[in-house]
Amino acid sequence: MRKEIEIVIENTNQKAIVTPGLSLKEIAHIFNIKLKYCVLGAMVNNQLKELDYEVFSPKTIRYIDITHPAGTRMYHRSLFFLLQKAVRDILPTSKVRIEHSVSKGYYCEIDGYNLPIELPLVFSIVDKMREIVAADLSFRRDKMLTADAIKLFEKAGYTDKAKLFITRPQLYTSVYHLGDMSDYFFGSLVPSTGYLKVFDLVKYYNGMLLRVPKRFDPEELEDVVIQNKMFEIFQEFKDWGDILGVGNVAAVNEEIKNGRASELIKVSEALQEKKVANIADQINTRSKQVKLVLISGPSSSGKTTFAKRLSIQLKVNGLNPHTISLDNYFVERDKTPHDENGHLDFEALNALDIEYFNNDLIKLLNGEEVELPKFSFEKGCRYFDNTKMKIDENGIIVIEGIHALNPKLTPLIPDEKKFKVYVSALTSLSFDGINRIPTTDNRLVRRIIRDFRYRGYNAKDTIARWESVRKGEERNIFPFQEEADVMFNSALIFEISVLKRFAEPILQEVPPNTSEYNEAKRLLKFLGYFCSVPEMELPPTSILREFLGGSTFSYK
Repeated sequence: MRKEIEIVIENTNQKAIVTPGLSLKEIAHIFNIKLKYCVLGAMVNNQLKELDYEVFSPKTIRYIDITHPAGTRMYHRSLFFLLQKAVRDILPTSKVRIEHSVSKGYYCEIDGYNLPIELPLVFSIVDKMREIVAADLSFRRDKMLTADAIKLFEKAGYTDKAKLFITRPQLYTSVYHLGDMSDYFFGSLVPSTGYLKVFDLVKYYNGMLLRVPKRFDPEELEDVVIQNKMFEIFQEFKDWGDILGVGNVAAVNEEIKNGRASELIKVSEALQEKKVANIADQINTRSKQVKLVLISGPSSSGKTTFAKRLSIQLKVNGLNPHTISLDNYFVERDKTPHDENGHLDFEALNALDIEYFNNDLIKLLNGEEVELPKFSFEKGCRYFDNTKMKIDENGIIVIEGIHALNPKLTPLIPDEKKFKVYVSALTSLSFDGINRIPTTDNRLVRRIIRDFRYRGYNAKDTIARWESVRKGEERNIFPFQEEADVMFNSALIFEISVLKRFAEPILQEVPPNTSEYNEAKRLLKFLGYFCSVPEMELPPTSILREFLGGSTFSYK
């Protein structure tokens, strides 16, 4: 007779004695675990596990639903497999390619289908997906030798996936099965197709948009937000990948292993600098009108370095850029707004003295000299140190900050005097066509490194803050991104290969007994797919120098 074990169920704050070998699903049934929405998986000792995971030793268990970030990812990955299965059933020689996240969903194309994607085909795929959901087919996971997985995917025509495993030094690989179809996914799936009741598929540009449920209201679909400029910038990144001959991670790894990393870095950086110069040229053609360049973007997008590089290119065009920091226009501490939890909300628009800021801008645009304020974060008050600014005929003001594209920031300045730029790291690089690299992961890795090197935060601290940062972005930045005159993609095709060496030791220090441990392990797994590249090839003006150091720009 097997000895019983103790488990801790964090959702109900209870300790329980159970028989070894019970699955998480069975334990949830025995103890009547009810969440607001359907249970999708559980954190076991702070690591994500699927519901068929069997418990044989004492464990701490926290069940999760779709509102948890890991639950959201489980649901979306499972939808990708569902879509792949439906397309393969209808078009046996074709396969889905998940390109990127846009318009609150995922843009997809179909490889091996040489006709335009029209509505009848989209309707057929949706019907097939709903048929598979109604059948409630299980997502089955097998662990097999990586060598066998490579043979399996080569036989199925998944050459990109096979190449990825060849460059990944792992002995075993988890392979998922859905009916007669097998695939690999970067992370866990829900138990069966019956869990995937909320989704839709619509025609979008030359492909399709996979619509997903709202995270905190998962019985409703996310609204389709028109993001034409965002879509174009993703397509531009894809075109750059075609120029470089690297459409996925396996291709990047092959370039590195074949000794071509140096050329990959040089061409990537040159393409990005050409884009900066092109933006400066656009501003210059409107220089008789434009006097204000407004730069916004989410955390760790490289806004500061972009602003400095843009200023150089503006000077090349004969303009005289002057930089103003929004940080110096905060209201006095006792006037700072509070968030829903009662904490000071420094990311709210009202945390800035909008009236004072606009009055200074108007004076500058009228040719007057202005004494610029400074703000002491320690004392929470404004002060002056005799820093003055005056704009000449060729002068142009460059302002970078999270609220820069919000029309309420500069309501007194006519639109024709503004040129607005949105900056973000919008990678559309894929692992294998179905497992995409989220742009948020790209930025999070950047931030983890910068916080550790320059702000005194460890990876646990940064991961703990990330959810709040993302909420602030959703509220203050993303709603205005399509207001931009132009978008700049700060992602570099090779960058994860460079960041890997810096990020891994920082992430490995996250303690297993913390809730951030699962995210650290996920990011370490993510980084493990990339071959490493030394940073010595990076130019001193590279966006990545903002996070790694060695830049010739000053960030004080």
